[in-house]
Amino acid sequence: MKKAFDDIIGTISQVVFGKTHEVKLAITCLFAGGHLLIEDRPGIGKTTLAKALSRCLGLEFTRVQYTSDMLPGDLLGVSIYEQQSGSFVFHKGPVFTQVLLADEINRATPKTQSALLEAMEEWQVTVEGKSYPLEKPFFVIATQNPLEQSGTYPLPESQLDRFLLRISVGYPDRKAERELLEKGDRKPVIENIKSVLDTERVMAIRNEIAKVHVSGAFFDYVQDVLEFTRNSIHFTHGLSPRAGLAILHTTRSWACLHGRDHVIPEDLQAVFPYIAGHRLQSRDTRAEYSFQQLRDLLMEVPVP
Repeated sequence: MKKAFDDIIGTISQVVFGKTHEVKLAITCLFAGGHLLIEDRPGIGKTTLAKALSRCLGLEFTRVQYTSDMLPGDLLGVSIYEQQSGSFVFHKGPVFTQVLLADEINRATPKTQSALLEAMEEWQVTVEGKSYPLEKPFFVIATQNPLEQSGTYPLPESQLDRFLLRISVGYPDRKAERELLEKGDRKPVIENIKSVLDTERVMAIRNEIAKVHVSGAFFDYVQDVLEFTRNSIHFTHGLSPRAGLAILHTTRSWACLHGRDHVIPEDLQAVFPYIAGHRLQSRDTRAEYSFQQLRDLLMEVPVP
């Protein structure tokens, strides 16, 4: 299983230079069965990372460019009257895929953003009172521009909470940027990426990750972290039980990525900022904490 992870990391690193940590987090998120939010400025490589990851998994991939005039039906599908049959027939939208790239998701209105909620949580879509199941696995990889940019709408808390992890790509270091400048446009390379896995193998790895051992002491640590966020003077509100499950799913996947069949406290410490960053706000400023601030705050919780 570790070899599969290493192959994916190596393949993506051919187009996303100098971002091994962010690539590992993205892989961890998707194999944990969660959805990924990538937030950063335009031109940093958010869409490149999402496309490369999708191709590596060997799954059906659909990209949707979110705009301010996009409607829920543009994503979910619509029922159209067909004269031949004399009835309405449902035409599936782009959400009926395995990997959905929701590009610049916060350029759409909150109504359109929330159209994804049921799909992300229950792997189905309900249109006009009828439910349609989605194929498994189903992953959403959403990119988001900073809110200070014009034409953006903040994601509702309920929508943010459906994303297992939120990461930022960030500017490349000097060495990685030099490599990018010398090698030029990476689009042709992305198009030629070979699939490392397929649907069956992705599901098998996810099932193996669910079996990774979690000790009683680690469960205690997770609960201590949850209680810390709920009782701390730092946050407006604490992490929910859903966030607690997110910690378990993510730490299991992170442990597998590093070749272990059990989780350790360092796994939680490594992924916690990316789980909590979009779920916790400062009590004083109502702003989100940086990843480094969350790492520092986590150190206040003793390891059992």
